[in-house]
Amino acid sequence: MKVILKEAVENLGDSGDVISVKPGYARNFLLPQGLAYEASEGNLRRIEEERKQAEERSRRDYLEGRRRASQLEGVSLTFLARASDEGKLFGSISSNDVAERLNQGELDFQVERRQVDLEEPLKEVGVYQVLIQLHTEVEVPVEVQVVREED
Repeated sequence: MKVILKEAVENLGDSGDVISVKPGYARNFLLPQGLAYEASEGNLRRIEEERKQAEERSRRDYLEGRRRASQLEGVSLTFLARASDEGKLFGSISSNDVAERLNQGELDFQVERRQVDLEEPLKEVGVYQVLIQLHTEVEVPVEVQVVREED
């Protein structure tokens, strides 16, 4: 029996795949669990249309990410922070701080905190390259300078 998977099923396939399984497996497990639906002509057309729409949406998102990346290229941020004589900050610069500072600029979009690829907060004076993830395939580095604030 041919079925179309609604979501990824281990050892069978990914979402949208058309697979052949035994009728009992489809009737007693896949269909009642909502993991698949029957591969009729109408369903095959529908899944193909959904796949085309998903590809088009992904392409648009990629192009939008490239456009946004062009606005962020060459951007440099400077943070003044209280620090010890050794350069250790009293506090830290987090991904939220970087996102807020980028949004204060003249961008025509908002950078979200989760788009700032900062594994851990910046805790020392220095110059850092922070990646901004605008799309799964589009990331742009932003220079972040952390400068000791003079008393």
